[in-house]
Order: sequence, then C-alpha cells, then structure tokens
Amino acid sequence: MSLQEDIMTALKEAMKAKDQTALTALRAVKSAILLAQTETGSKEELTEEQEIKILQKQVKQRRDSASIYLEQGREDLAAPETAEADIIAQFLPEALSEEEIEKVVLAAIETLGAEGMKDMGKVMGILSKELAGKADGKTISTIVKQKLG
Repeated sequence: MSLQEDIMTALKEAMKAKDQTALTALRAVKSAILLAQTETGSKEELTEEQEIKILQKQVKQRRDSASIYLEQGREDLAAPETAEADIIAQFLPEALSEEEIEKVVLAAIETLGAEGMKDMGKVMGILSKELAGKADGKTISTIVKQKLG
C-alpha cells in the first residue's frame, strides 16, 4: 500500500473517531500531496521519496511553529502543533540514531577522501541522497562538520 493510501485510511479512521487533531494534520498532508501532484500538470503518482519529503516538510513546519510558540510562552498554541507533528511522523520511515548516521558519514568521508571543510559540499551531496528520509539534514550537517573540522 502506498503512503498516500495509508494516509487516506488514517484520515477515514480519524473521521470515525472524531479526532480533530489527527484530521487537521492528515488533511494538511493530503492537501500537500495533491498540490505536489498537480504542480507538474499531470495526475502522476508521486514517488515514495517525494512523498517522504513532503511529510518531512510538514513535520518540520509544525515542530518549528511549536518551538516559536514555546519561546513566546504560548504552550496553548504549541501543544496542537506538536501533536500534529507526532501524527504525521508516524508515516515516516524509522529515523537513524546519531551513531548510525555517524558511521555512514565516516564511510562517505573515507570513500571520497575528504579532507577538511572545503570538501563538505561533496560529502553532504552524497549523504543527502543516501540518508533521504532516514535522517534530518541539520543532524547530518552537524556530524559532517565535527568529522571534517
């Protein structure tokens, strides 16, 4: 079953359960996927990688909003954002731990023969593709800086 079908099934279950938080989050994801499909001008199916990127973006937006609300002391606004991010995150593949990311980073640096920060772009280019959907870009970048620095 595709990610889009999984989301539609969850959306129906949320409607039956009258779960407003889940409904809001899943409708936003469905909308983002439909927008991405129609952007190309055709009703082409999105690849799983494209769907995962959309979900990651939705989760990141909500987590960023929640952190801004918390900085401003608005826990009442941060809670729904965090809850929605958690609901959407259920559809993402299991994220790698920092230790696992570090192993992949070290392997990429060794393969490329990277030395110093001047090679960070090359390393990040390879790792972004290899770890797409499995790790956050900021985490990857931080680990690459530590290892090259």
